[in-house]
Amino acid sequence: MPLHPFLKTMIANQAGKPGLSGGDVDDARAMVARGRAALGPGPEMAQVHDIHIPSRSDTSINARLLIPSGVVRGILVYAHGGGWVVGGIDDFDTLGRELGARTGCAVLLPDYRLAPENPFPAGLEDIEDVLLWAAGDDSDSPAGLNASALIAERLPLIVAGDSAGANLVTVALRRLGSQIDAALQILVYPVTSGDLDSPSYREFKTGYPLTRGDMEWFFGHYVGIDGRSDPDVVPLISDDLAELPRSLVVVAEYDVLADDGRRYAERLEAAGVPTTLSVWPGMTHGFLRLHNHLDAARDALDVIAAEVDHVTGPSAR
Repeated sequence: MPLHPFLKTMIANQAGKPGLSGGDVDDARAMVARGRAALGPGPEMAQVHDIHIPSRSDTSINARLLIPSGVVRGILVYAHGGGWVVGGIDDFDTLGRELGARTGCAVLLPDYRLAPENPFPAGLEDIEDVLLWAAGDDSDSPAGLNASALIAERLPLIVAGDSAGANLVTVALRRLGSQIDAALQILVYPVTSGDLDSPSYREFKTGYPLTRGDMEWFFGHYVGIDGRSDPDVVPLISDDLAELPRSLVVVAEYDVLADDGRRYAERLEAAGVPTTLSVWPGMTHGFLRLHNHLDAARDALDVIAAEVDHVTGPSAR
């Protein structure tokens, strides 16, 4: 399918400008932050709590808990993308609110540590600590409404993320094993492989929102050259995927990571994990955050919400 006209125009407007890996880390983070306003607003939430989650490190993990109106049907922990290097809560607030409104879940956005200041496994350990907190029942509760308090009422735990965030959550779930009872994992254009010469990497290596050079840069900051053979970095090579929960894998057609998503969905299925692969023609990496502009992104959110319904019961959206 041809590239969506909105995305084609967006890419044309960026032609000749530095990409994510075209400067230093501060430049990349500033570029992502400048893009927030263009995303548009998210739905109003009944309550919003900026909280601090205990961690194994010297500092707590900042997070935002978005609670939609109506009956809360589950807890959805969403780890943002950004190559383990860029991105934060404010960059994904709009998407988090949309997910909360569509699913009826309280959405928890953790601000995990980023590389290169905190390389592997810092961000992964933060996500593990967030999941343990979300699945527990003994943490302090802001206004009585944190994730742990809700989970104590036996609400399902859904674990989700996009790109590097999807990488972190699926690795964290595997490593935590029986310590976490997740009902569903949602992986949006996930990083699952260290193979930067796959067909999708070759076909879409330049000229799109995420390039092969960007991924080399991200991997370099996160784990260096030698880290791409570790199953805790590239879960596609893990040999113990069978205990992962029901899975939805969302893939964009025009994305260097398209084969990562497809191949991981195949591996999950082969391991006996009920898995749905949802491929979006005409879309690029990062399209889901453009739901205020793209019909396909809104449709993809409908697919996500329907998958959540399988484990929470239908919401009142």
